[in-house]
Amino acid sequence: MLKWGKRILMTAIIGLLLVTALVYGLLSLSLPTLDGRGSSDAIESTVTIKRDALGQAIIDAQSMNDAAYGLGFAHGQDRFFQMDLLRRNSAGELSELFGEAALELDKKMRFHQLRQRSERIFAQLPKSQQTLLSSYSRGVNEALQAQSLKGFEYLLTGAEVTPWQPEDSLLVIYSMYLDLQAGTFDRDMVLEQIEQLYSAQMREFLTQPSPYQSALDGSEINLKELAIPMLSAANLTASVPEIIASREVGSNNWAVSGELTSSGQPMVADDMHLGLAVPIIWYRAQLNIADIQVTGVSLPGAPAIVVGSNDNIAWGFTNAYVDTSDWVRLNADAKLETVQETIAIAGGKTYEYRFLMSDYGPVQKVSGQRYALSWVGHYDYAVNLDLAELATASSVTQAFQIADDAGMPVQNLMVVDKQGQIGWQPMGAIAARTNPSDIALAAEEFQSDWSHNEPQRPRVMNPNSGRLWSANARVISTQEHARLGDGGYALGPRQQQIRDRLFAQNTFDEQAFLALQLDNEARFLSKWQALLVATLKEQGSTQNLALVEQWQGCACADSIGYTLVRYFRSAVMDTLFADIEARLAEHELSLGPIKRNLEPATWQLLDNPSVWGFADKQQLLSKSFNLALARLRSKFGEDTANWRWGNVNAMELKHPFAKQIPQLGSWLNMPKVEAFGDSFMPAVQRTDFGASQRFIAQPGRLEQAIMAIPGGQSAHPLSAFYRAGYEQYATHQATPLLPGAPEHRLEIRPAR
Repeated sequence: MLKWGKRILMTAIIGLLLVTALVYGLLSLSLPTLDGRGSSDAIESTVTIKRDALGQAIIDAQSMNDAAYGLGFAHGQDRFFQMDLLRRNSAGELSELFGEAALELDKKMRFHQLRQRSERIFAQLPKSQQTLLSSYSRGVNEALQAQSLKGFEYLLTGAEVTPWQPEDSLLVIYSMYLDLQAGTFDRDMVLEQIEQLYSAQMREFLTQPSPYQSALDGSEINLKELAIPMLSAANLTASVPEIIASREVGSNNWAVSGELTSSGQPMVADDMHLGLAVPIIWYRAQLNIADIQVTGVSLPGAPAIVVGSNDNIAWGFTNAYVDTSDWVRLNADAKLETVQETIAIAGGKTYEYRFLMSDYGPVQKVSGQRYALSWVGHYDYAVNLDLAELATASSVTQAFQIADDAGMPVQNLMVVDKQGQIGWQPMGAIAARTNPSDIALAAEEFQSDWSHNEPQRPRVMNPNSGRLWSANARVISTQEHARLGDGGYALGPRQQQIRDRLFAQNTFDEQAFLALQLDNEARFLSKWQALLVATLKEQGSTQNLALVEQWQGCACADSIGYTLVRYFRSAVMDTLFADIEARLAEHELSLGPIKRNLEPATWQLLDNPSVWGFADKQQLLSKSFNLALARLRSKFGEDTANWRWGNVNAMELKHPFAKQIPQLGSWLNMPKVEAFGDSFMPAVQRTDFGASQRFIAQPGRLEQAIMAIPGGQSAHPLSAFYRAGYEQYATHQATPLLPGAPEHRLEIRPAR
């Protein structure tokens, strides 16, 4: 009997090994070919695609169109499923892959009709840009055709591969629009409902100007303590919902003149803060086009270097957060028509989605009132390929000229050139209307200038200080602010800390800039730490008091005190604004989109808690701290050792398949890394959010330039490039911008 048991066990083990070998073998067949020769009738001259040890694509071509073909081929080999998800996301076509689980998201996207808009805009683009997109599309599709087996994601899901179309690249740009600007829609609707449910006084109280201002011209919006609006008596024993703050999707960038660098050349730094997952957002590439060489990161799905340098200029972006949308309050007699969208669902089913369309945009009903959304993304100037022209720009002035008409989500362009100039200017779509509003407009207030891109752009070039900075807070003057509006600016301490660091020294090199990108000093939270120390002394909580007093003043991995301060701040806000949050929840809304802006109102209430019915300030603060402790115990257990910030905020980059099937995690996810940053400081890092790249460059000295990204080039888990570069990023190494020696070479010749 024992022998039979051993035989059965051995048979099972052998069977498992055979199945594993079969699966491994099939997946290996879906790896792309990186070496050899091929031909194509889509190119004019030979295109060579090389890859270095990190998998960085090095594309040699004789024309921009042929380079676009090569980049498309590389993207198609390494990231096609990601590209497919991006186009399907913005078009509202994910249900075709994932079934009814994606239906609600698809309905949300169909509201914007971005598939139709992309097709219309493509037909209106200059012929040169149409040709560029077509060349890129041919490269993507020929890469797919060259594979012996379709990508592993399609093997696992059983989905069909749909060829890439030129207008799909515009959908990819729209996907970035939604990531960067959808929060503005939510913010304005929340403020509209606060005014409707309470008063204009309440809205103004909750959105007081930030005390952490650092505009480039030094201008400040006047701070004045507003009267606290009346609110029904608070109940300290009631449950307090957690207000989940919206992600501060944005970035840091800054520049200094040559007078402030050890080399005498100007230098720029850029780290874009976005969601972090597997595969990563960006794709490292170098395009060698005749006498032009441009190196940086590209967005799979689009034929452009998004951030990088051509050795004449170097540039980067942060989300500008000027106001790019307005809700319009519709009258009862507004002219409306019903739009019907057919959504395909996996398995052959369909869903008919209907919504109303007005002259101002698509319509949403909230609290019985109909509102239309006017958003730059709905207009034809929203998208074009002008961004790709930065690859050939030779000066800051020329970069500004390109920026004036670029169709992309509006960004703070930070650029330096080899001649010694530095500059900042908004780049991307801005409505030319002059009355941006935080709340809904009456129909008669709507301006026809919405249909035009704003021609008058603020800019700063070669400031006397030799320093420029932006980090999603207001950088424009107060005068320009009145014209361009507030699209959800960051509170400002991160930007202020960067500015202060730049003025704290007079000589910089790449390592000094990298240190600033990794600056995790908790300046902003020091006021909250002092408040918590006072609260714990009043409580007599000796153990917690010691932890908070020894918090180290940074988002450091081994600090438990930092975690306590961080959770305390959030709990205080949740407690103070619980009644408003509960009332908004009745209308499927939340204070989340404006939580970071509640800071001034919070401190005013802490000085006057009785106005909202909190008779005892100490009781309020003690309740809040106990709430913070309860949340930590619920998430991380009773052992306070698990409350170390490094564990609480550990970086975890997960593959979407592993989120659905956790057993795949060890195979698909990146290794978990202890936290090294947080919000409100230059080193932005949350569990699945943070610096999607770190870039530092001086034109003319690119051999010293840095480009670190949190993951590998390839989305295939069996590829040598799946995790290449992740360890360097996670351990804060200065990964070079320029590629290393090629290890693979694929040559594609003209078929004719």
